[in-house]
Amino acid sequence: MRPTPAHIRLGVTATTALVGSVSLALAASPASAAPGSPDPHRALRLAVTVPPPIPTFRALHSVPSEEVVADGDTISAIAARWGLATADVLAWNGLDWSSIIHPGDRIALTPPASEASTAVPDAAPAAAEVPAASASSRVVTAGGTLWSIADENGIGLSALLAANGLERGSIIYPEQTLAIPGAAPVASLELAASTAPATVAAAAPAAAPAPAPPVVLDAEQAENARIIVEVGRSRGVSDRGIAIALATAMVESWLRNLDGGDRDSLGLFQQRPSTGWGTDAEVRDPYRASAAFFGGPSDPNGTETRGLLDVPGWESMDFGAAAQAVQISAHPDRYGPWEEQAYGWLAALG
Repeated sequence: MRPTPAHIRLGVTATTALVGSVSLALAASPASAAPGSPDPHRALRLAVTVPPPIPTFRALHSVPSEEVVADGDTISAIAARWGLATADVLAWNGLDWSSIIHPGDRIALTPPASEASTAVPDAAPAAAEVPAASASSRVVTAGGTLWSIADENGIGLSALLAANGLERGSIIYPEQTLAIPGAAPVASLELAASTAPATVAAAAPAAAPAPAPPVVLDAEQAENARIIVEVGRSRGVSDRGIAIALATAMVESWLRNLDGGDRDSLGLFQQRPSTGWGTDAEVRDPYRASAAFFGGPSDPNGTETRGLLDVPGWESMDFGAAAQAVQISAHPDRYGPWEEQAYGWLAALG
C-alpha cells in the first residue's frame, strides 16, 4: 500500500503516541530495579522497533463494500486506494492478474459472505449441498459474446465467468455450451475441478496443445481471412507465416474487425494505437493491420513496431511462439491450438 501524505501523518502520530507510552513505562522501571535487572535501554530499543499493526492505516478510512470502476481505474489502483492487497481484491471478484475491468463495473472490496464459512473446512456438508445447486445452460451462437450472453440472461459478467471457469479475455465458440448460474453453480464446478486427478494437471503443461474446436467461418470472418491471405501473398510471406497471421487474428478478435478491446486495442489483431501500431482508423483498416502484423521491409509502421518478418528465426519457432513474438500476449498458449484450422482456411482461400 502507498498511503497518501495525510494517511502517513495520521498513522505516524498514532504510532508515535503508542511507542511514547511504552517508552515512559520502561523509563520508570530502572529507578526501582535491582542491580541485576536487564539494561532498560535494550528494552526500549526492542519496544521502538515493534512496527505498528497494519490496520492502523486501514482504520483511517472505512472501506466500502464495493467501488464502481471509473475511467482509467485498475484493480491495483483501487486496492491501493483503500489499503487492500491487490491479490485479495482479485480473489474476491473472481479475477486474475490478466483480467480486464471496464468503467461501470462494480468491484467488491470485502470478502464474499461465503468466504467466512471457509475458515473451518467441512467437506461433508459442502458435498451434500452440491446437488442442490441449479444452473441452466446456453449454447453459444455465431457472434455471441460473454457480455451479450450475460446481459441476455440478466446476470453479471463475473458470475458467468466464474460459473464456467473463464476469464474476461477467454474466447468462446459457436456450439459451445455455457452454464448460466442459478443458486450456486460455482460450488459444483469447483468441486468437479477439485476431484480431477492430480496426475492430469501435472501432465497438461508437457502435452501438445489440443486443437481448437472446429469453426466454420461466416461471411465476415471469411472476408477478413481473405484479406490477410491477400496481404501475405503480396508481400511474399510463406504459407506458414500466413497461417500464423490467420490463427493470431482468430485468437485476438475471432477474425472480426473489432472497435474495442483491452485498453485501446482495436481491429483484427487488437493492435494498440498507444504503442505505435497506427491511429484508431489505421489499426481498424484490415489491409494495413495485416501488413503491420507481417512487418518486414514494407511495414507501414517502419521500425516503430515489430512484425512477424522482423522476428529473428521465426520460421523455425513453434507456431504459437512465433505469434506470441509479435503479440506479446498475456496468454501465449492460445495461438498454437489454431494451427491446423489456420492451414485449412489458407488452403480454402488460396
